[in-house]
Amino acid sequence: MRQDGPSPERLLRQIREGEPDGTGKLKIFFGYAAGVGKTYAMLEAAQRIKNSGADVVAGYIEPHARPETMALAAGLEQLPPLEISYKGIKLKEFDLDAALKRKPELILIDELAHTNAEGCRHVKRYQDIEELLRAGINVFTTVNVQHLESLNDIVASITGTIVTERVPDSLFDAAEQVEVIDVEPDELLERMAAGKIYREAQAEQAQAHFFVPKNLAALREIALRRTADRLNRSAIKEGNSNGAGEHILICLSAAPSNAKVIRTAARIAEAFHGTFTALLVESDATRELRGDNQRRLRMNLRLAEQLGAKIATVYGEDTAAQIAEYAKVSGMTKIVVGRTNHRRNRLFPKQNLIDRLTELAPNLDIYVIPDSQPAYRKNRSLRKEPVSFSMIDLGKALLTIATASLVGWLFDLAGFSEANIITIYILGILITAIWTRGWFYSAFSSLLSVVVFNFLFTDPRFTLRAYDTGYPVTFAIMLVAGMITSSLAMRIKTQARQAAGKAYRTEVLLETSQRLQKAENEKEILDFTANQLKKLLGRPVFFYSSAGEDNLSPAPAYPVERNSDLAQYLTAEEQAVAKWVYKNNKHAGATTDTFPGSKCLYLAIRGKSRALAVAGIAVEEYSVPDIFEKNLLVAILDECGMALEKEKLDSEKKKAELAAGQEALRANLLRAISHDLRTPLTSIIGNAGILMENEEVLNEQKRHGLYASIYDDSMWLMNLVENLLSVTRIENGTMHLKMEPELMDEVFHEALGHLDRRSSQYSITTVLEDDLLMAEMDVRLIVQVIINIVNNAVKYTPPGSHIEVSARSAGQKVMVEIADDGPGIPDHEKQHIFDMFYTADNVRGDGRRGLGLGLSLCKSIVHAHGGTISVRDNSPRGSVFCFTLQEVEVNTNE
Repeated sequence: MRQDGPSPERLLRQIREGEPDGTGKLKIFFGYAAGVGKTYAMLEAAQRIKNSGADVVAGYIEPHARPETMALAAGLEQLPPLEISYKGIKLKEFDLDAALKRKPELILIDELAHTNAEGCRHVKRYQDIEELLRAGINVFTTVNVQHLESLNDIVASITGTIVTERVPDSLFDAAEQVEVIDVEPDELLERMAAGKIYREAQAEQAQAHFFVPKNLAALREIALRRTADRLNRSAIKEGNSNGAGEHILICLSAAPSNAKVIRTAARIAEAFHGTFTALLVESDATRELRGDNQRRLRMNLRLAEQLGAKIATVYGEDTAAQIAEYAKVSGMTKIVVGRTNHRRNRLFPKQNLIDRLTELAPNLDIYVIPDSQPAYRKNRSLRKEPVSFSMIDLGKALLTIATASLVGWLFDLAGFSEANIITIYILGILITAIWTRGWFYSAFSSLLSVVVFNFLFTDPRFTLRAYDTGYPVTFAIMLVAGMITSSLAMRIKTQARQAAGKAYRTEVLLETSQRLQKAENEKEILDFTANQLKKLLGRPVFFYSSAGEDNLSPAPAYPVERNSDLAQYLTAEEQAVAKWVYKNNKHAGATTDTFPGSKCLYLAIRGKSRALAVAGIAVEEYSVPDIFEKNLLVAILDECGMALEKEKLDSEKKKAELAAGQEALRANLLRAISHDLRTPLTSIIGNAGILMENEEVLNEQKRHGLYASIYDDSMWLMNLVENLLSVTRIENGTMHLKMEPELMDEVFHEALGHLDRRSSQYSITTVLEDDLLMAEMDVRLIVQVIINIVNNAVKYTPPGSHIEVSARSAGQKVMVEIADDGPGIPDHEKQHIFDMFYTADNVRGDGRRGLGLGLSLCKSIVHAHGGTISVRDNSPRGSVFCFTLQEVEVNTNE
């Protein structure tokens, strides 16, 4: 029985409702075995949607020997498959680039878990689908329950078949819809017998192994339960539930059973609605893994990442102690471990990991997953440290033994016992272990110490024989003590080296974080990050910065050595991979499943929503970065991404502030002009109208008064327009200063000749301490400053007030002061008096309100001249405006 699908109208509406971020929607037709009707249901739904008016394309339909299914593909536009030649065979694969170019509303792609042929962009077909979704294309696809990563080991235990083509559960859970295509197992077996699923030879093999009623019933139950779990997770997510706060910890290893442990931990975390962490305890043994062990460790790491684990790394030789300590510090609630199944040393058995963990972390729940894999040698692929012979280290070992022998001889002369002499040799062995590199010299020192002690200090002296029957025991104890001491010293040196390496890498990360916060622009951020990565990895790195939508700037190279030939890393093919990474915000290149043949590993430097730049790490001719280096590399790039995002936000903020300031200026100008120009314009119109209508009846005095009023209002408007034009030039940066030396006496005379007509009612005087006082200025603008300040005094002081304009030398500056004896300016207004559009509360002499542009313009002009402007109280009353200019010496020879 197949579940009924939604109506065509509903499907079409859901397809056309794009996601807020422009990504496509994914619908999975989910079954428990081949032949349940997934492809049939997908094609049937596609035909309904096509008939409703949607743009539907069949991207790739697996060629089935099922006429009824293939008949449903009739009438659908089908993309031509991509033909790839592999070992003389023509393989047909889904053409991803053709689909992206065609970009339909909905595309059908069969077999989600399919592995692409070598030469395709991605290793897995589900990665093709992810790229289509990021491009905004909706996708229908099919998959069976045995292909889900977390269920792989369960399915294998039921069917006895290990499925190699798997998809991450995160993609299944992120799908917009999952439609279960369900039929009874008996009906499925009838289809098999009728030849509707496989051809005869394949059908017989399938019925003998996979298609067994018991297997089918179990797989059907797992599929339905997994779908229910997905619905439950979605409901919890929509309800913003935090679950029970469980945090699961597993330890990554090269054991064949570790994949089963990871999947089990993922299911436990899912059941408890918690999270889980995969911990790698890095030691000399893990760093020296080779062959199958190294391959398994990398596969297990990738599996943990696919299942949503957070990857963490610690250093140490005691695995159990490191796991227990990390679990305590990180607040873990459960530990999932596998039962060890490697061959043990029967002569010197050690306490197993589970017993040690129970002893070290008694308050944590420990889940033990049995290991059904064949026994394997844990250290089979370990590369033993080579014995590197060094004459210097050999000389150090011999010198130490010689010194110990000399001290022992002195002890013997002094009458000390042999036990004291033995301790001197053990001390020499310890010094040798610390002083030399490698285990060989410590072992050599232990053996040589026994031989020298026997030769020099046992009877008969100067022979290798010993009379006392207890000497062999003494020699054995001495050798064992020496070997143990040497081993402990070597372990301490190893731990110190590990701690130093970890401290160095941590220091690199901290330095990166601190320095990136101080970087001022994108180039500084990328340059410093590149140098840090080069310091960390010891290989060339390349940084591609953003150059607009989907475009990258040419990558500057950061070589390890000067004059390095890096052309092979900057080819058009490598740049195309970097561009793909930038566009898709994904990692790609060497060591990944996307463009694995590239010579660099390309990592997206991510902001909050998209990639901001791309880092290329050279892998060709270099070793693959280990797990800790890769984690640190990603952490540094995350810091770089945050710095770039911050720099971008700061830049956008400055632009927004500038735009807001310009908009505020425009709004204030419009407000002020519309409000404050109305009064003089109305006065001019009114007075002109009176003159036009009543000129004959008005006497001379009244006509003169009206003329004067029109003149005053017109001059006020003229001054306002001049100020507005000057402000506009300053804001646009088009005001250019024409600096020349000018006599202050002439400047004052010019300025006072253009004052407001009402200035005749005031006593205005000038005071110069030196008639030849000169300053460098743009005379036209400084005259305007003096006019504005004096007119301001005229406006805000009563008629008859005294205004004094003075100038004096002050060091290398000319101090210009304009003082009045009016009502003065309150202290709380002095700090705002030069702000644009600010007008004091003082009542003007003519009752007219100004725009607040004059003094602001004065401030801008004076600052452009490199001077300062301020206001202070006059004594005993009034105000003093003062500003400075650069003084110029008078050339008396001219």
